[in-house]
Amino acid sequence: MAETEALAPLIAVVGTDGSGKSTVTADLLKALRADGRRVELCYLGLGTGDLGNRIKRWPLIGPLLEGFLSRKAGQARDKDAKIPGLATALVLYRYSLVRRRRFLRTLALRRQGVTVLTDRYPQVDVPGFYDGPALSAARAEGWAVRRLAAKERALYAWMAEHRPTLVIRLNVDVETALARKPDHARPLIQRKVAATPLLRFSGAPIVDLDARAPYAEVLAAALAAANRALAAA
Repeated sequence: MAETEALAPLIAVVGTDGSGKSTVTADLLKALRADGRRVELCYLGLGTGDLGNRIKRWPLIGPLLEGFLSRKAGQARDKDAKIPGLATALVLYRYSLVRRRRFLRTLALRRQGVTVLTDRYPQVDVPGFYDGPALSAARAEGWAVRRLAAKERALYAWMAEHRPTLVIRLNVDVETALARKPDHARPLIQRKVAATPLLRFSGAPIVDLDARAPYAEVLAAALAAANRALAAA
């Protein structure tokens, strides 16, 4: 861990879109609080999907603008492409600063002795998407873009050094994920499903759950894993 100070436990719930992580996290929070624990929920994603849906609803220009932004973001995720200009790099870097602000809140809570449950967690194993550094997949050309990419890599490395007490990883196949999230793009879901087993979170303990199982079983397994981790912390 990056800091020598004692921190309260942190349990991260991760998985691709359609794995049920937000639902599991919300219900896990209720169950842990029911046992009298002081637990807070922190969202460590960016909410860019919801933002895109809101932009689509803008009159006249919404669909065109959302499509343009999606193409730019997609190019930044492509290791065979280059980051499409300084303006795009600045937007993506700003998103990373948003994540940093949310991450700092988790640290503040843990320093106060509060157990933290997170929906998502920053990682450095898979760049370009999936809560990883956005500017480290495609080529960074130009001094300013390279500088932003280097600063963002350092930021994610710092966050990743703070290993969770436990990672609950929800695994799901592409068809199940798309059935639950029919508005999501198949290629990105495919990439996320393939990347899920590659996420190591700096060696943090990981419990893998089959998110295709009946929901009650998934939640019970997640709660059992969380209780074991908290008892040992």
